[in-house]
Amino acid sequence: MDTWLIVVIVVAVLIVLALIALAVAKRGKGKERKREQAREHLQEAQLRAARADKEQAMADEQAARARRERAEVEERAATAEREARERSAHAQEERSMADSLKAKAEKLAPGLAQHDGRHAAKDGTPVRESVRHEESVRREETGGASRA
Repeated sequence: MDTWLIVVIVVAVLIVLALIALAVAKRGKGKERKREQAREHLQEAQLRAARADKEQAMADEQAARARRERAEVEERAATAEREARERSAHAQEERSMADSLKAKAEKLAPGLAQHDGRHAAKDGTPVRESVRHEESVRREETGGASRA
């Protein structure tokens, strides 16, 4: 065989070996690049998971605060309703006592109670001062209108 043919074959083999080495290197770089991308994706996923956990904690805290405020409002409303019932009961007791006293006054002086204690009696005696004061306060609150 000729020397030049051996040289060409050796050169061809070297070129083929170089191409194979280049392909293997590229494949290795491709795998390394993919691994790097995978690491970046994992880091991004961890970062997003941490943000999501933080947001969830803030949402839970906000919901708890809203529930606490709602409970406080409901408690205040229940207290106000209880106080209103107590005042209503007290007012009923006062009304009952007033009706009882009015009945006693009617028994003692018939005809005196028909004026409902707001004016002077038929005989000209003045009505108690506190009753007049309450009536003037009531007129002021209603803009001068009187109860009929």
